[in-house]
Amino acid sequence: MSLSLSDSPSAANRAAMTSDPSRPEARAPRGFNDRRARDVVSERAILAAVSGVYERWGFEPLETGAFEYANALGKFLPDADRPNEGVFALQDDDEQWMALRYDLTAPLARFAAQNWETLPKPFRRYAFGPVWRNEKPGPGRFREFWQCDADTVGSARPEADAEIIAMAVEGLEAAGLPAGSALIKINNRKLLNGLMTAAGVADETQKLAVLRAVDKLDRLGPDGVRLLLGEGRKDESGDFTKGAGLNGAAAERVLAFTAAGAGDRSSTLAKLADVVGGSAEGEEGLAELAAIDAALNGLGVGADRATFDPSVVRGLEYYTGAVFEAELLLSTLDEKGQPMRFGSIGGGGRYDDLVARFTGQQTPATGFSFGVSRLASALKAAGRDLGKAARGPVVVIAFDQSRMADYFAVAQEIRAAGIAAEVYLGTSGMRPQMKYADRRLSPAAVIVGEDELAAGTVTIKDLDLGRELASKVTDNAEWREQRPGQQTIPRGELTAALRRILDAG
Repeated sequence: MSLSLSDSPSAANRAAMTSDPSRPEARAPRGFNDRRARDVVSERAILAAVSGVYERWGFEPLETGAFEYANALGKFLPDADRPNEGVFALQDDDEQWMALRYDLTAPLARFAAQNWETLPKPFRRYAFGPVWRNEKPGPGRFREFWQCDADTVGSARPEADAEIIAMAVEGLEAAGLPAGSALIKINNRKLLNGLMTAAGVADETQKLAVLRAVDKLDRLGPDGVRLLLGEGRKDESGDFTKGAGLNGAAAERVLAFTAAGAGDRSSTLAKLADVVGGSAEGEEGLAELAAIDAALNGLGVGADRATFDPSVVRGLEYYTGAVFEAELLLSTLDEKGQPMRFGSIGGGGRYDDLVARFTGQQTPATGFSFGVSRLASALKAAGRDLGKAARGPVVVIAFDQSRMADYFAVAQEIRAAGIAAEVYLGTSGMRPQMKYADRRLSPAAVIVGEDELAAGTVTIKDLDLGRELASKVTDNAEWREQRPGQQTIPRGELTAALRRILDAG
């Protein structure tokens, strides 16, 4: 039996239903989100725009399965004896552990190793899809989310890195970010290695402590990082963080390295040469950045869209050469309307060791990845929400059960013109049907009563215009007098009138 609005369960009845121990509680697992039309439309628009860019640059789409064998996940598998830590894993019928993919890069490495003989080399692919992480969820941290990647496998040329960077710039702008509103910051793992050599840091634990200190530069500033490079730092709460243990000269060398990023790319290279010059690996990193700079110049990507920033250290334990991070520069507001710093919206770099896990032979690779939901959130926070286009269908009002065939004929006529439409299939009256259409964010409602059927006409209520006027009109009498956005027209003019409403919206 269908329920009208008046037949809906009361709050007390709903509470009784959910407290019944024989009924499961209706709740989504923590870290897994339900998404309605607005979010889905926004993310689809991003993927369509970015995919178009990647394909124009000659990258082919690739889809891999949701599961990979757990040992293929490499650095993401914390313990081979406990493969369900960090990832969602289960045993296959042959007792091998399979895990939901943690990202889209490990599946690419497996695919490349498995099919290398038949692939064009370099192999250029892009991919998007959900990834899963068995980690504690929190604000902005989910167990399931979508990523979008583009990678080149098989080219060691720095120009391959530059191409990925330039393509990322174009992709972010195609997704809805104005030119210059996102900045790709570029560093190189080899520069850091050269810096460590010049500063006399050889111990791996000490290297990691230096990287962690530099990563806090934005939050703590040079003085705070100086303390973390030395003996350590006590924060406002009194908690003490042990430092990297560098002497004063070595700490100043590291700070000089991080400060070299001010200015254009060529001047940054000159400053970096003063700090890491003389180290073989540092010189190699400088040469790679110089090649990236030349390629970016050729691609028309200036320092306002991609710059060298030695303070970028995230992921340098994983990447083998160039590393890049995209930062949102637009002014953004949080859910309370307060200004906030959104930060990173994507990143990537060169990872030449990943395919070698399968083949034993180093295979150069570079790529860029962004979280689709995070980019959609960034656009929304910057007032550029692509989900605003998530309007519902035109709703054909149902007055009389005996006339349902006529209503379906009207809806089919609208759909044949390429406009989404539906017939209301509940049992409620006129007013609840209009409320339904409004909740669907329908652009219009079509009314075909006995009078309209007899006269060969239809009545259209422009709900887009009605919502706009309702926000401005405060007097009910004025509202009734205006009867906003309602017109009765010949049936043959129906789809043209609906198209005008859609175009105006």
